[in-house]
Amino acid sequence: MQTNVLEYLENIIERVPNKTAYADDKSEVTFMEVYTRSRAIGSFLYNQGHYKEPVVVFMGKTPSAIISFYGVIYAGCFYVPIDEEMPKHRIELIFGNLNPKAVICDKDTIKALESFDYKGKVYLYDDIYKTPSDEKVLTEIRDKQIDTDPIYIVFTSGSTGIPKGVVACHRSVIDYIENLSEVLKIDENTIFGNQTPLYVDACLKELYPTLKFGASTYIIPKSLFMFPLKLVEFLNEKKINTICWVVSALTIISAFGTFEKAVPKYLKTIAFGSEVFPIKQFNLWRKYLPNARFINLYGPTECTGMSCYYEVDRDFELDEAIPIGRPFKNTDIILLNEKDKLAEQGEVGEICIRGTSLTLGYYKNFEKTAEAFVQNPLNDAYPELIYRTGDLGKYNDRGELIFVSRKDNQIKHMGHRIELGEIEVVANMHPDIKSACSIFDDDKKKIILYYVGDITIADMAGFLKQKLPRYMVPNMIEKLDNMPLTANGKIDRVLLKQSYNGAAK
Repeated sequence: MQTNVLEYLENIIERVPNKTAYADDKSEVTFMEVYTRSRAIGSFLYNQGHYKEPVVVFMGKTPSAIISFYGVIYAGCFYVPIDEEMPKHRIELIFGNLNPKAVICDKDTIKALESFDYKGKVYLYDDIYKTPSDEKVLTEIRDKQIDTDPIYIVFTSGSTGIPKGVVACHRSVIDYIENLSEVLKIDENTIFGNQTPLYVDACLKELYPTLKFGASTYIIPKSLFMFPLKLVEFLNEKKINTICWVVSALTIISAFGTFEKAVPKYLKTIAFGSEVFPIKQFNLWRKYLPNARFINLYGPTECTGMSCYYEVDRDFELDEAIPIGRPFKNTDIILLNEKDKLAEQGEVGEICIRGTSLTLGYYKNFEKTAEAFVQNPLNDAYPELIYRTGDLGKYNDRGELIFVSRKDNQIKHMGHRIELGEIEVVANMHPDIKSACSIFDDDKKKIILYYVGDITIADMAGFLKQKLPRYMVPNMIEKLDNMPLTANGKIDRVLLKQSYNGAAK
């Protein structure tokens, strides 16, 4: 039985030691280089006195950062990825929560670290990966490791504005990778095109399956997502056949007519998640890539990546939502209504998750952990934790799970309970709309719709009035040149709300 994620790496170097594992536009590393360098880093960290503690990897989005992750695990520690593109205030909060004794930097980020009030040890990647590997130390560390030991912390946004560090262990990650690999049909011929930052758990989809199968991952330069045609050309140049992107990254290509000029001809598997895929945009992808597999993924960071999947096997109307389908093996979805009872067929309930996929909770935050990871209310016989996602879902007539909205996206307006996502679905139905996002002003009780597209505000208002009941029609509509996105590529709803509140004042 596998108990350590590093076994993926140790097994694969016997098969493809000289094959490219990870690459970006400036460098690439083989599996043997990943192996030798990460073991050197692990030996160095342990011999410097670091063991069973968080080690911050403050580096750019490079193969070297990924090697550092594995090096931290070899040391018996757990890595915490941070990137310069993260807001300074957020990084300061993370440092305050962790109080780390060690930070690994590269030549660019070591200067940025000087602007933070950090007193611990700083190690330069280029120095430590060249140190000798201590085989005796590495063996001793491995002998003591068990599968519930933590391997990483990634920080999510807290409702109070303070980020929460989600702690994942070997067992939950192994369980996830085994299931995901089976669903996506990953093998040694898979060539990933990575879109997501390395400081979110979404990158797990590429990092560990690459080790498991001897696949290859190309880190796509962030700048290419500003130029859809160049992005497609990059996919074709590297013969990328598998992508796991957020929906906003996919619509950057489809919404701007890129397919009429170039098609990512090697793509065979397109997995997407984190947002609802507008059917109009999704249909463009299926039209130009009719032989590709499209898989909708759903899952919270607190449950190690993704928990549910649905492989698209039919057509959808413009006002329909693509299901999130069914849970991975060894994962169970419980849909609870407001009375903490199982939701009936068609009834909306909170999506709750149980199984090995649950992470260990929030780092040094037992109170928040206890609020989200709770005793299964359906089980009064023995302790059994479930994670309450805060997401609302329901089962359709086919028995497929449908994501409805976030609980905090459900509003009460003019005496009616409204899902803001329903307004966005209708807005995205218009042929000239590229993207849309709806927010709610709690103080003034107003619905605001932001959109990007070749249509006037007046025409947009007229279209919505024809399609929506009066109480769902936005009170205010704003046209944008570009929809703001988070670093992960999702629509930045927080920024839109902040911008609106600032303008309202």
